[in-house]
Amino acid sequence: MTKTLLTSVLVFVLSFFAGKVVAQEVTVELGSDQIGLNETFTIKISVANEKIKSYDQFPDIPGFQKQGVSQSSSMNVINGQVTSSNSIIQYYKPTKKGEFQLPSFSININGQNFDFQGKKITVTDAVSNQNSGRSGGLFDPFSDFFGRAEEEPEYIELDDEAFFSVTVDKEEIYAREGFTVALAFYMSETNQAPFNFYKPGEQLDKVLKQIKPSNAWEENYNITNIEPEQVTINGKRWVRYKVYEATFFPFSEGTIEIPSIPWEMIKYRVARNPSFFGASRQEDFKTFYSSPKTVTVKPLPPHPLRNEVAVGQFQLRENITDLEVETGQGFNYNFGVTGVGNINSLPAPKLISGANLNTYDPNVRQQINRGYGRVSGIKEFSYYLTINEPGDVNLANHFEWIYFDPEQAAYDTLKPSAQIRVVGESKTNQAISNQRLGGVYDRIGTEDNEFSNERYKYYFGTAINVLLLAVLILLAIIILRKNNG
Repeated sequence: MTKTLLTSVLVFVLSFFAGKVVAQEVTVELGSDQIGLNETFTIKISVANEKIKSYDQFPDIPGFQKQGVSQSSSMNVINGQVTSSNSIIQYYKPTKKGEFQLPSFSININGQNFDFQGKKITVTDAVSNQNSGRSGGLFDPFSDFFGRAEEEPEYIELDDEAFFSVTVDKEEIYAREGFTVALAFYMSETNQAPFNFYKPGEQLDKVLKQIKPSNAWEENYNITNIEPEQVTINGKRWVRYKVYEATFFPFSEGTIEIPSIPWEMIKYRVARNPSFFGASRQEDFKTFYSSPKTVTVKPLPPHPLRNEVAVGQFQLRENITDLEVETGQGFNYNFGVTGVGNINSLPAPKLISGANLNTYDPNVRQQINRGYGRVSGIKEFSYYLTINEPGDVNLANHFEWIYFDPEQAAYDTLKPSAQIRVVGESKTNQAISNQRLGGVYDRIGTEDNEFSNERYKYYFGTAINVLLLAVLILLAIIILRKNNG
């Protein structure tokens, strides 16, 4: 027995130095067809020569209650060939006597689906421990080493210091002003209960249907990896795991209601007296609930353009290629709006008409930054301008950009500070001649040089001649009929 035990320990140690392995193979081992009411039924899935990185929930069995999951691993060395096996075991406790059917089931392991056949299970009266000789309906190989079956470990649930939260950075905003929503799981730094995330993608898809406002523009921060962050709340240090963050810009006033959101986590029970070969923890689930939130959206104060202006904190950034230009010579002028707000929806500045300044529709470029709980960026409107009269031109007389500042609760206007010096001769008349006059002037090239009344006289004379000829023919017909009568 000593030699056998030594070989087993050697195999266990060699598992840390595994060399050549063979292809993956997945097998299932079901518990006994008949168990006592005080015994457990198990489903054991083993993966050969590969670690179990991910797996789905095990199937439910009518008449049984899930008791948790444990994992185990083993390795063999035969003639220099190393083979390993990793297993997951789901425990089921019968709730009553009778015959029950484990249906066929499918489990996703390491990203691949595997289908397994079910079986019929008979639950009888409770059996005595000395007659059992099995653990969960399976033969216990360690009974050969120690002369008795290994006792099933007792798992306990530890108290946790954790919560799930939906936060908003503002509870009252103006229409088209942004507010940021964040979903996160928090654990205190002193928390002892072990947690893991359970299907965060699937849960998030369901949650977003409940929290997204229908009448708002969304700027999603696109969290792809759930990373821990150290934060301090009321003087206590916590670890935060953000699962979603976005800023919403409501289009109109009203009330936005975010209900209490459920979030399920895997919470492990730990073994009270862990053994060398037994599992140290057992998988269980706990659902956390966030507090509901309400955001009130107020209308903007009265203003002729209140349904058109942008809302946020903005500044003007100008860029001019030339400060001194010749009359009629084109130059570029960039009117850039930078700040915090819905950058995507910023309108172009209003052009104030002027006789001497010509411009065309601008080219638009924007950059949006999402982070630190806000949306910021810049939107540039690049104009090509020409000025036809010499002199000093203040661009503030030709461009303006009106917006509403929610921090000041007031409207404001951005105007250029650029001064353009225009030199040279006046090009106003030349500009007019280059313009399309339209109307009758467009037909000059297609019309002839004859007077229109001469043309009408010809048509009138022809019509009179035809009419006289018709009268003569009619008189001739009348005379002939009279003579014949």
